[in-house]
Amino acid sequence: MSTLLEELSKKAQTLTVEERAQLAQELLESVDRDIDPDVQAAWEVEIADRVAKYERGEAKLIPAEDVFAAARRLTQ
Repeated sequence: MSTLLEELSKKAQTLTVEERAQLAQELLESVDRDIDPDVQAAWEVEIADRVAKYERGEAKLIPAEDVFAAARRLTQ
């Protein structure tokens, strides 16, 4: 971690919960602005396809707790 990042992180942790939430939102929005438009368009197509499959009953749904349990097994 760079010195600047460490310094900013320490200062950010002194903010109130509301201020940290606002800062986090602003940082996420700045990341979103830097996403390649072609990548964003591809994700939008993928999302629409997944939603359509769900609505048609074609998607196999797996509860999050099962996914996380499987991931934990793989990483232990």
